[in-house]
This record gives sequence, C-alpha cells and structure tokens, in this order.
Amino acid sequence: MRGASAPRLGAAGAFAAQGVAVSSRTMTTALGAENARFDALWHRLVRCPPAPEAPAVRAELRGLLGGPDRYFHNLDHIRDCLRHFDEVAPLLADPDAVELALWFHDAIYVPGDPTNERRSAELFLRRSAGATPSLRRRVCGLILATRHAYVARTSDRRFIEDIDLAGFGAPWDTFMHYGDLLRREFAQQSDTQYYDGQVAFLEMLARRPVFFATDYYRERYEAHARENLQRLLDLRRAEGYGAASCR
Repeated sequence: MRGASAPRLGAAGAFAAQGVAVSSRTMTTALGAENARFDALWHRLVRCPPAPEAPAVRAELRGLLGGPDRYFHNLDHIRDCLRHFDEVAPLLADPDAVELALWFHDAIYVPGDPTNERRSAELFLRRSAGATPSLRRRVCGLILATRHAYVARTSDRRFIEDIDLAGFGAPWDTFMHYGDLLRREFAQQSDTQYYDGQVAFLEMLARRPVFFATDYYRERYEAHARENLQRLLDLRRAEGYGAASCR
C-alpha cells in the first residue's frame, strides 16, 4: 500500500516471519508436510477417479498460486490462512470444507477482476467430480464468501471471511508490507488509479458496523484492524488520494 519496494517473501520468508531458522532441510520437511496435508484432505473428501488424484490437483494449485505476478495472492497467503484455520478449526461446523475452500479461494486471480472467486469456484467444481454434491455446494459457497460482498449466512462462511481478512489485524509494519505486495499486483495502474481505489475500498470497510464477522476475530483483532484502517486512510488522504481530493 505504500509503494513497490517490499520483496516477495516466498516460502522461506513465510517461515522466517514466524521466527523459524530456515535451512534446506527445514524447507523440505515443511513442504513435505504441507503436501501430505493437502493430499490427505483431498483423499478424505474426493473419490479418485472420477476426480484427479491429489498430487495432480496440488501441482495445479501450486502452479496457479506461484505465478510470477502473484505477490500477495500466493502460497504465502494460503499458508497464513491455514495457520488461522488451525486456530479456529474446533469452532467450525465443517472444517474439512473450509480448509479445502481456502486452498482454492484465490486459485484464479486477475487484479481487479470481480469474477475471480466465481472462476475459482468453477475450477474446484471441475476438479472435484468425485466429491458428494453437498460438499461441492458447501465449498463453492465458502469460496464465494471471500468476495466479502454480502452478509454471510452461516458460521463457517463468517469464519472464512475473517480468516481471509485477518491481515488487517496484523502489526502495522506487517499490514503495510502486505499492502506493498498488493500494490505490486496492480503494477499496470498508476498511483492515482490504485490509491483512489484503495481509499474507496477502505472507506467501505470503515462503514461496516463491525470489521470482523465472528466473535472470535472481533475479540482478538477488531480494535487493531480498525486502528490500521483509520491510520492508512489518514495517510492516503494526507497524500491527496480519494474521491474528495483535488489534483
């Protein structure tokens, strides 16, 4: 959100951000556990065939999320989401469906395209023919909930919304780093285009009666998210961005 100077973290940076000393052995072990986790989830929920085997689906997702223009909406974001998921899994009605939806929710991502989540849900449907119809409906509904376009109807949808937005409650420097990565994804836009749009989005969030949809996230992150939101809005307005600015 400040500019385009922040480096892309990558997997090593994600582990380092947690205070983990990263070695090639650590990385290999962590990625192996991550792969095994996805494969076990897929095999629990999806019959193969008619669906493709877990390693093929996992490789496709890694390829999409690891694209060269993915600075924020990438595997590091999925890992952050899964860390939050692990904290709240006991509170979920269908944790497997939420976890699977998190893996797919940003699979298709074109900056600024309002159809990203729908197309991600459609990808899931194409790959999950071996799952039950009820599970496929639940996962699609959870993916679409990450559009943040309407009031979620179920507890699990409210939780996946909050997991996706949890970065707003991060420490200020981390929050701004996420913003730097997002700005790089919109490199084709001028600063005026990008930051005017950012201010409009932040003002929409600021008008929400509550930032987070669940008690769990409100108790832990609401105050800090509101503080980050207002601090960034004040910064952007001072820089002259927003619909009311005169340039």
